[in-house]
Amino acid sequence: MSPISKAQGYKIGILVAFSGEVNDSQSGADPFSETSKTMNPNLKGPGIREAFDTDDYQILLVANKFQTGFDQPLLCGMYVDKRLAGITAVQTLSRLNRAYQGKDTTYVVDFINDPEEILSAFKTYYETAELSGVTDPHRVYDLRMKLDAAGFYDEFEVNRVVEVEFNPKAKQSDLAGALEPVVSRILHRYKAVQDRKKAAIAKEDDNAAEDAHNEMEALNQFKHDMGAFQRMYAFLSQIFDYGNTAIEKRYIFYKRLIPLLEFGREREGLDLSKVVLTHHNLKAEGKRTLALVDGEYPKLTPMEGAGSGQVQEKEKAYLAEIIAKVNDLFEGELSDDDQLIYVNNVIKGKLLESKTLVQQAANNTKQQFAIYHMS
Repeated sequence: MSPISKAQGYKIGILVAFSGEVNDSQSGADPFSETSKTMNPNLKGPGIREAFDTDDYQILLVANKFQTGFDQPLLCGMYVDKRLAGITAVQTLSRLNRAYQGKDTTYVVDFINDPEEILSAFKTYYETAELSGVTDPHRVYDLRMKLDAAGFYDEFEVNRVVEVEFNPKAKQSDLAGALEPVVSRILHRYKAVQDRKKAAIAKEDDNAAEDAHNEMEALNQFKHDMGAFQRMYAFLSQIFDYGNTAIEKRYIFYKRLIPLLEFGREREGLDLSKVVLTHHNLKAEGKRTLALVDGEYPKLTPMEGAGSGQVQEKEKAYLAEIIAKVNDLFEGELSDDDQLIYVNNVIKGKLLESKTLVQQAANNTKQQFAIYHMS
């Protein structure tokens, strides 16, 4: 029971759901899991699904787990504090649409998403869903050729992993042994390029630093393309018979390889694990009716251009989100002086607390400093 519910006399039980283990040295020396006494101290025996179906729990805190595919008719309210878009938005919010005796209303409190984006996501799948074009099934072959041409594996290594995968007597060590040569080859390549980039920066060789950075991005793109191949093949193979075992083998091979490619400085965005909330404000923007029956329905876009993206695109999107969030801090009854004080004192002060950043800024040109922090 939470401290708030205790203070108000509410009998509210809370469950925390997530997969695997989380290591957080600031919170405790041991890894945290669903069955940890710290996370779910009263969870004894049954799993999260079964426990939440009882009268002992009323609130379920989730990350990605249970965001989709969780069929629990008792759900009637949802607080959203993460970005939702497209089919994920529809699947997540639709967790509330199960009927149950006595359940006559549902509500969603969304702290993050724009109402128009959510409406657009639902319109795509409401009553009708049409494709604006046809997905070319041969794009799978194009992407396979691109991945093979990268030269990080050969046919023998692919077959070796697949043979272990389908061998009922195989051990985990057999799979690790089959993958190790490829994983080692790629990770050592990334580390060598990373070292080359650092050496170029130290020598103030901007061209060499940029070349090394581009090669690191190519390795990131290789990993991204394997994921794109998996998604495309998983979808198209349901309706198109490729009749080619080499395609299926690569799907299995990439599935096992991708999780092992944890590049040294690879990141999906900024690490916000140590960010502490110091100020916030709430603004009542009123209720809005998002009508699904007006206007034209957007059409579903077929798969196209897989393997042609750039890794940098994702970071640009995240940077835009961060800038928007900083701008939100200046909404409300704030003077220009208030904004200048925040930027010149709070933000600047936090950056100056980092001795590493100060040293790097002092010892490099602006271009070198920017290149280094793009990695």
